[in-house]
Amino acid sequence: MRGEPSCPKCGGRVRAPGLFSDSWQCDVHGTVHPLQPVIPPSVEALSVVVHRTQVPVWMPWPLPVGWLFTGVTYAGDDRSGGRATAVACSGPGPLGGVAELILVAEELGVGLGARYAGIDGPDPGPYMSVEKPAQAKVLAVGRPTPLWHVSGVPDDRAVFAGEARGLWLWAVIWPEQAGLLMYDELVLTDLRDAGAEVELVPCGALSPRLLKP
Repeated sequence: MRGEPSCPKCGGRVRAPGLFSDSWQCDVHGTVHPLQPVIPPSVEALSVVVHRTQVPVWMPWPLPVGWLFTGVTYAGDDRSGGRATAVACSGPGPLGGVAELILVAEELGVGLGARYAGIDGPDPGPYMSVEKPAQAKVLAVGRPTPLWHVSGVPDDRAVFAGEARGLWLWAVIWPEQAGLLMYDELVLTDLRDAGAEVELVPCGALSPRLLKP
C-alpha cells in the first residue's frame, strides 16, 4: 500500500478516531469514510478489497480484448468495512490509443465517484438529467442498468452514473472520446460473487488515475 488514509472527497489528510471523535475526520468535509492507500494491481490486492468491502467491486468481466486490471482502492475502515470501491482497468480505446476506466460503487454521500469525475460532490444527482432517457446501459450482475451522462466534468474524461444494487455506480473514462465504450453495453460482475475466477484477472501496471484523478 502507499501512504496514509485520506479524504475520499478531496484527498486531504484525515484524523483517526480518538478521544474527541469516534469517526474519521477531514478538516474540510467533517466525518468521512477514509480512503485507503491505493493497492497496486494483483490478484491478492483484489482479494483484500473483496473481503473487506460492504459494496460491490465492479469490473467488466470478461474484460474486453487487450484490457488489464490496473489497480483498486476503497473507502472505509476495519470497523465499518468498505463503503466505496474504485477499480481501474485500461486497454485499447475504441478510436485507438489507450483508454482508462474507473468503476466506482459507493453509498450515498461518500464522494469518491465525484472526486474521480472531477465535480463537486458528493453525489451525481444534480449533474444528471434523469427525466431524459439514459445515454448508456450496462449489464450489472445480469440486470440491465441505465447510466446517465454526467455534466460539468473536465474535458479530458467522460462520466456516466446510475444505480446498481441500491448504490451509486460511476463509470469514469479517459480520454473523453473513449466514452464510446459505454455504448457497447458492458457486462459488469461484482467480484464479491466471482469466487475463484478472481484468480484469472490479468494485471497490468498501476493506473496513475487512481492516485491523482
